Amino acid sequence: MKAVRAVLHFLKRGGVKYIFGIPAGSVNAFFDELYDMKELTPIIVKHEGAASYMAASYAKYSNELSVCIASSGPGATNLISGCANAMREHLPVLFLTGAVPVSTVGMNASQELNAEPIFRSITKYSVTVNDSKNLLTEVAKAVEIAISGVPGPVHIAMPIDVQLHQVDLATLPPYPNRTPIYPDMMAIKQAAIAMVSGKKGFIFAGQGARHSSSLLLEVAEMLQWPIIVTPQAKGVILDNHPLYAGVYGFAGHESASKLINEDERKVMLIVGSSLGETATNNWNENLTKDRVVIQLDYDSTVFGRKYSVDIPIHGDIDLSLLHIYEYLKDLGAKKDNGVTAEKSVYQSNREFVSQDVLLKLQDFLPETTRYTIDVGEFMAYVVHYMVVKDIDTFDINIHFGAMGQGIAAAFGSILAEPNRPVVCITGDGCFFMHGMEMLTAKEYKLPILFVIMNNARLGMVYHGHSLQYNRSHPRFEQQAVNITAMSEALGIPSVRVESLDDINKYVINHLMSFEGPTILEVSLVDENTPPMGERVKFLSSFGKVN
Repeated sequence: MKAVRAVLHFLKRGGVKYIFGIPAGSVNAFFDELYDMKELTPIIVKHEGAASYMAASYAKYSNELSVCIASSGPGATNLISGCANAMREHLPVLFLTGAVPVSTVGMNASQELNAEPIFRSITKYSVTVNDSKNLLTEVAKAVEIAISGVPGPVHIAMPIDVQLHQVDLATLPPYPNRTPIYPDMMAIKQAAIAMVSGKKGFIFAGQGARHSSSLLLEVAEMLQWPIIVTPQAKGVILDNHPLYAGVYGFAGHESASKLINEDERKVMLIVGSSLGETATNNWNENLTKDRVVIQLDYDSTVFGRKYSVDIPIHGDIDLSLLHIYEYLKDLGAKKDNGVTAEKSVYQSNREFVSQDVLLKLQDFLPETTRYTIDVGEFMAYVVHYMVVKDIDTFDINIHFGAMGQGIAAAFGSILAEPNRPVVCITGDGCFFMHGMEMLTAKEYKLPILFVIMNNARLGMVYHGHSLQYNRSHPRFEQQAVNITAMSEALGIPSVRVESLDDINKYVINHLMSFEGPTILEVSLVDENTPPMGERVKFLSSFGKVN
């Protein structure tokens, strides 16, 4: 059989369901084989960049390997941002790119590009396969690398002739399974002893705790320690939980900042956070100052990057939390109720401003709705004001911060969990980058509600420049576009709202009733400074001489 067909049989055996990408000459052989493999559905998008984000999001919510494919040359380079995003988020994605025939390399063939070194710094493994008999072996090797240890993306460049040549295939190689990373039990015991030493403490949870919410709460409730979450971990714990103390970092809460900067708690348990800039208010020194620091992570490279760690525990988060919980019980800790963490609470003023719009939307949407959040000034309002009513309901990607990623993330979410309602909150700037993927949602009948905050400007840039330089270039504002009128041309149901009263259960129920995508355009220019927390002080003082 053709080498590329063997690859598809291997991926099918591993449970792969979707292939994200765009067909083109150098990968036509790959797509041609899909005619005969109904178990594999190609998700044909409008731009390869969106395909790469979709594949990453699908890997996140399916907890499985995802596959993304593009042509040689521009198709490959269009995958770069999504691949870098997958690397940053530790998501196992197999990126396949076409390549010119081996015999034409170096001869200025159409769309010739040596993609292997370009992908090398943003993947766990990148290789060009120049012999058909090695293609399946390399794919199997790449998949194992992608899902093992700390998961991440991998890349394989496939010359056209390598895909097409016949190969002898007696048996398919076994599809790999990830081996759990077991924590060191001595470190677990040391951490448990420190946690019951009589000193008060708190938990600092990052996105690595996303799949361990229950165990996290078991530990917190036994110790009666408040829990702070990073912006990307919004959704790990419900807002109404007594121990929830708010978000710390970008757009965080005063209650969380007060606990870190003023509270006398001397033990800090960090769960699944790499302690990056947006999670630590620009690496606030008070975070770990005069505290015993315990850090759990499956990525050993995060230990000691910026902050000293007294007890690093390398292992899968759920296994580490489980063993800590059992040790705490052995040491006599008892689950108790009584402590209520201080938390910041906002009461809507029922004005046509960003936070009141977002909160009113939540009044009419199911509690299980997952919100995929794009990058823009609205993101700060989401982090600060929107309410977590169910676990794992927010997808906020601040680390890499790619505009348009939230639009594509909605696809990954709904394909992985078809029965969970999905609402993408995006802006006009992001829409103009990847908004045509709404046609993709229409073609696949994916019922995603896209809420577009349309303020006719690059809002985050506008406010950032205003704070940092006390002025903003007039070109950061854009000519207003009626997106609802555009959606009519696209054949996508849409409603445009220009006041808070325009948002009601009838409008939301109407938009949520369709089999395909719908758009709620919020025409709102909010002149208030977004609640970016310490980031406001940072930008206001940047470059100034004391």
